[in-house]
Amino acid sequence: MPSAKPDNEDQLALFSPPPRLFSCTPSRITTFEDCPRKYRYTYLDRPGPPKGPPWAHNSLGASVHNALKRWYDLPERERRPEVLPRLLSGAWVTDGYRDSAQVRAVYERALAWLTEYVTSLPEEPVGVERTVAAKTASLALSGRVDRIDERDGELVIVDYKTGRTGLGPDDARGSRALALYAYAAERLFRKPCRTVELHHLPSGQVAAHRHTPESIERHVRRSEETVADIQAETAFEPRPGALCSWCDFRAACPAGQSAAQREPWSAIEGYCAPAG
Repeated sequence: MPSAKPDNEDQLALFSPPPRLFSCTPSRITTFEDCPRKYRYTYLDRPGPPKGPPWAHNSLGASVHNALKRWYDLPERERRPEVLPRLLSGAWVTDGYRDSAQVRAVYERALAWLTEYVTSLPEEPVGVERTVAAKTASLALSGRVDRIDERDGELVIVDYKTGRTGLGPDDARGSRALALYAYAAERLFRKPCRTVELHHLPSGQVAAHRHTPESIERHVRRSEETVADIQAETAFEPRPGALCSWCDFRAACPAGQSAAQREPWSAIEGYCAPAG
């Protein structure tokens, strides 16, 4: 018996281009979950509203990350603690600090963190400040990983932290970014990637979590759900809360102005005492 001829809808579906993937990073997804209005200001409005002054804690984080990248840019024989002052001063960003005395105090504290931290670094990671990318049914994910190690034949995602607050047991487990990095790294390098770690340099704490394929898939699925919400959103209403005090767009957002205003150096004031 001859097979039925496909109707016009079937033919259209057969030759239709695949659905366009939504390009995003973990930070883009998190921004929407934190506040749809901030998402609109950051990614949609062109021109966007002017940002507030730079934050000292962002400058500190960038300085430490860049110094660690420069550490691995050196030949292995030159990676000694005595080169750290040169690496850190060359990477140092001064934006957002109150004054030169604060800059110097925080620099000394950061140098002490690095001097302790480099004693535990692997000789040759798989990647340093490495961009990883992967596709799902609806997303084109990408992001830059601070460090990717290899241990016992598996990849490990490492993320540096320099904030004042220490790490809790659920921080690594609940991190959407780390899970998505693991998902992408496994597909890029074709090696298992289950373990994710947060390394808090001020305290020396390491918060680690070992994912299962199912737990990573849950993070991917929730990211796809968030992106579906983004694509369906029209109002991008603000979500006022404690994060408004730290928002780059606080001055442009009436709802955010109800939160207390922070000085650009507020988050690093606890680092101004000499290390010891």
